Amino acid sequence: MVAEPQKELRFTRSGQAVKFCVLGAVSCGAGVTLLATGYYRGINPALPHPAWAIPLFLLAGGAFWLATHLARHAYLILTPMGLEIFPFFRPSKGMQLVMWQEIKAAELDAGSTRLTLHFNAERTAGMHLSLRPIRRERRSLLAKAIRGRAKL
Repeated sequence: MVAEPQKELRFTRSGQAVKFCVLGAVSCGAGVTLLATGYYRGINPALPHPAWAIPLFLLAGGAFWLATHLARHAYLILTPMGLEIFPFFRPSKGMQLVMWQEIKAAELDAGSTRLTLHFNAERTAGMHLSLRPIRRERRSLLAKAIRGRAKL
């Protein structure tokens, strides 16, 4: 953790959060539809029971909670010391810190979906980072910040 948070750049998993928001909205809409069709079960008993809406509302609640969690918590943090990488599961235990001195080169693939950090000049040791969790318009900013900070 940096004593001066204004000197860090934080990138969240907001690209993944959008998909879970859509899932939550679709599940909620399906649940409301099932509740609404329950009023017509007396006319048509073949319609599903309104209780089938409960799992859909639970799914919607879980999806919205996960979307909020992904949008709030960091995936990558660029600090004056280095690059902090947080995994999806148990981020507090699995966090990795890559010091700026360790990075010899950085590459961004053509589709802007993968960042490769090289730890030696021969480019035989390093790390691949998926940029898909980050929103598309933020990926170029991340690549520019890493290249500028690592002086590559």
